[in-house]
Amino acid sequence: MNKDQVKGAAKDIAGKIQEGAGKVVGSKNQELKGLEKQVEGRTQKNLGDAKKVIKDAAKQHRS
Repeated sequence: MNKDQVKGAAKDIAGKIQEGAGKVVGSKNQELKGLEKQVEGRTQKNLGDAKKVIKDAAKQHRS
């Protein structure tokens, strides 16, 4: 895993926690912030996934 995959997954989890906390306390603002963080995290993880595919393809091409 690369750093974008790890950071993205962590942001996604943090966003889920923040969303859940917002639901518990009845804060739509916190729920929304949690959802936004989840989207950011998934986007960053997808970027990391793409980087890994490119890196692996480049390694295979050199062989």
